[in-house]
Amino acid sequence: MDGIHDLGGKQGYGPIPIGDDAPFHFDWERRMWAIARAGILPPGTIIDQFRHGLERMVPADYLSFAYFNKWCANYYMLYLNAGMFTLDEVATGHTSSPADPAKPQTLDQVINAQRNMCTDFSIEISAKPRFQTGDTIITKRIMPANHTRLPGYARGATGTIIRHHGAHLLADKGAQGEHIGENLYTVSFTATELWGEDANPLDTVTLELWESYFV
Repeated sequence: MDGIHDLGGKQGYGPIPIGDDAPFHFDWERRMWAIARAGILPPGTIIDQFRHGLERMVPADYLSFAYFNKWCANYYMLYLNAGMFTLDEVATGHTSSPADPAKPQTLDQVINAQRNMCTDFSIEISAKPRFQTGDTIITKRIMPANHTRLPGYARGATGTIIRHHGAHLLADKGAQGEHIGENLYTVSFTATELWGEDANPLDTVTLELWESYFV
């Protein structure tokens, strides 16, 4: 998706603040982190759907919201879309149909829930890889309306495959609730290919890219 989130290689957004290493600045940020780590999302929601939700934020909000503020807004959107509560309930901060009080989770339960979250997206498919290590590829110049892991700065660029990872679930389809596997590669690009002649010719950028991103 071509949105305000895809800032790689873009200028004019001011300096990046450096020096504040505190992970949290408010108590609600700690709670947001705990909800995320406990995996409390609508049933069936996967990480690519979460990322796509962030991409659909209003640009002014995306640029002005703090990190955990983005997460909080996205969780609200996911819960509302799933019918877990209503907009009126969000506005009042109270549910219209209280359920039985939930039993608090222990620290061990949260840790176990985190360990059981899916972190391996590899999958077996019948399609053989079209490319091998050392092959030169050219990425497609696309402007998708939905989620993609091909950043804008690497579209229409020439790179070299340095590793094949087998097949993994394609994030583009995962964001739409579809589970489709595709061959995944690590591709190396020279900095000058991506950023122009002013870039250091000794620098490279590596990206994990799916096969359908290549011409």
